Amino acid sequence: MSRKLTDNFSPAWWLRGPHAQTLWSQYFRVRRPPDMRVEKLATPDGDSVYLYHRDIAPGQPRVFLLHGLEGSVRSHYVQGIARGAEARGWNFTLLVFRGCGPEFNLAPRMYHSGETSDLRLALDEVTGRHPAEPVFLAGVSLGGNVLLKYLGEDPERVPGQIRAAAAVSVPFDLEAGSRHLQRGFAKVYDRHFLKSLRLKALRKLDQHPGLFDRSRAMQADSIESFDDAVTGPIHGFAGSHDYYTRSSSIHFIERIAIPTLLVSSADDPFLPSAVLHQVRKIAIANPHLSVQFSQRGGHVGFVSGNFPFRPYYWAEARVLQFFGDQRVASAVR
Repeated sequence: MSRKLTDNFSPAWWLRGPHAQTLWSQYFRVRRPPDMRVEKLATPDGDSVYLYHRDIAPGQPRVFLLHGLEGSVRSHYVQGIARGAEARGWNFTLLVFRGCGPEFNLAPRMYHSGETSDLRLALDEVTGRHPAEPVFLAGVSLGGNVLLKYLGEDPERVPGQIRAAAAVSVPFDLEAGSRHLQRGFAKVYDRHFLKSLRLKALRKLDQHPGLFDRSRAMQADSIESFDDAVTGPIHGFAGSHDYYTRSSSIHFIERIAIPTLLVSSADDPFLPSAVLHQVRKIAIANPHLSVQFSQRGGHVGFVSGNFPFRPYYWAEARVLQFFGDQRVASAVR
């Protein structure tokens, strides 16, 4: 059976609500990104993705991170996990999805929640270069969905160097999540991402005229309607429902075959809490899954600590602790 871990996250008294937890790091966290080496990795379709590396010591574990929707090397959790890995003497790599790097990608496509071929390419490249390094996979939000889908869609193709994985604030059911974002205060997040995605889509249309219906893209009033007009069609889906159904990680987690930690909060404004109950039921039959769902924490929040000037980012620390535990367990085995 999967492990249900104790909910031991205690939110900061000065960030009690889900939206305060969600927004704090975005607007108030001090940004101190570590120096990283940038690599432009060519893809088979003539495009490219970007990898950011922090190489500490050959042979030490490597944390390989996937960012969330419209994230980048500047995302607050990227610097947190990168510095946490560095403090342990571990190497670090960030995969930046197409269109989120320093240059806009060229192919008639972007990135999406179920696209795993770029991840597979990057992992094959990194593990091939560093065959002695154990690899720990981490994914945040959209990146967590991509990670879990990758691990479950073809478990036998996952490189043996990948010893464990962890996913934070995953939108396990993309359709339920997109509709949840259209309610109440969550509409603020929906509109924020919609604005950014629409600008990128228009740039893509300038590169490839006729790629999608411009008027439908401009009329989209939610991420769901944008995915129906743009994301789905340009990536080979019939529309948003087809895209969400075929890309949601909730349909893949039962087949994951390496130790994997799932960290989420019941008050996540990006996902209805009922989905977490479904995930827990699916995970019961999979001994490789450890489920740690807290009552509070928001979306990629999990900010703890007694003082605003000394916050503690619990989820990042929990992920690295899990990886450390798995490293010890692997050594014992």
